[in-house]
Amino acid sequence: MTPTHFAFSSAFILGLTGLAFHRSHLLSALLCLEAMMLSLFVALSLWTLQLDSTNFSTSPMLLLAFSACEAGAGLALLVATARTHGTDRLQSLNLLQC
Repeated sequence: MTPTHFAFSSAFILGLTGLAFHRSHLLSALLCLEAMMLSLFVALSLWTLQLDSTNFSTSPMLLLAFSACEAGAGLALLVATARTHGTDRLQSLNLLQC
């Protein structure tokens, strides 16, 4: 495994462990998701450059577009929960009351 592959794999794994273990606030979960998407975007971009193929050149932009949509939806949910519940702590949210 090359050092670049190791760096992007470890960045993705760090985002995944942050999402799994530090779930106290919704904002921290969204930041971990964005870190995972950023590492996937950079890895996919480098993979496309290494292949030197025009067939895969739109894949990083498509992933970035989906990541922006996910970030927008996550921030909308963050604002909605902060307005209705007064906080973004995930422990105060109950799915049975929504």
